[in-house]
Amino acid sequence: MKKTDRIRGGKTISSFIMDEHPYGTEYVFSINSDDKIEIEQKLVSMTEPKNHLWKYNEDKILKDIQDYVTSTYGSHYCGHQQNYKDVQTIDLMAAKELASDFCQANIIKYGSRYGDKDGRSKRDLMKVIHYAMLLLHFDGHYSRKDNGLSEFR
Repeated sequence: MKKTDRIRGGKTISSFIMDEHPYGTEYVFSINSDDKIEIEQKLVSMTEPKNHLWKYNEDKILKDIQDYVTSTYGSHYCGHQQNYKDVQTIDLMAAKELASDFCQANIIKYGSRYGDKDGRSKRDLMKVIHYAMLLLHFDGHYSRKDNGLSEFR
């Protein structure tokens, strides 16, 4: 919870932002002309940079990465039969303890072809970032029990 205070019309107005992701609720408490407390409630984006220090479109880049990664979960790399529709190639690599090497190789592959195949393809960079995220997972920086596979059962 984050609390802020400001002065409006000679009176102190407090607001509290609650919840975390992706939207919070801001509650603005103020005192009206009859000295009664008024409460205003509104949704606020929690993904906007609060301190305005991001100056290289990092917020937009993170949104694009999130959209790209989400799109891979329904892609042609998943199985087609009902029991296998959520199994991806990377899951098979993980089962054979090849996932880390697979991710690292793909980072090199897509990073080195950036600028060569299809010019400066944004999609190649999205793949580099996605494989780097997967490598963070498979090298144990952000591990999940049984690689999340129980979620598909």
